[in-house]
Amino acid sequence: MNQVRFFLDIPAHDYLTYYQGRARRVVVTALDGRRVQFPAERLRPFVTEAGVHGEFVLSFDDENRFAALERVGGLRR
Repeated sequence: MNQVRFFLDIPAHDYLTYYQGRARRVVVTALDGRRVQFPAERLRPFVTEAGVHGEFVLSFDDENRFAALERVGGLRR
């Protein structure tokens, strides 16, 4: 299984774009420099009143299909 690690800091008002379906994909730059995109709906379990914040690990299979997304830490300061 392949993985990428990245940080997100999306304020609640910005996340509305994803929640309302106007933006369907999230594009992130992983800590190792790779750019990765995934469906915005995968962030829903992590949304709080403040938005989506923290360090995440995205796992995908050998055919680059989504496998899992998990929060592994808080927002870096």
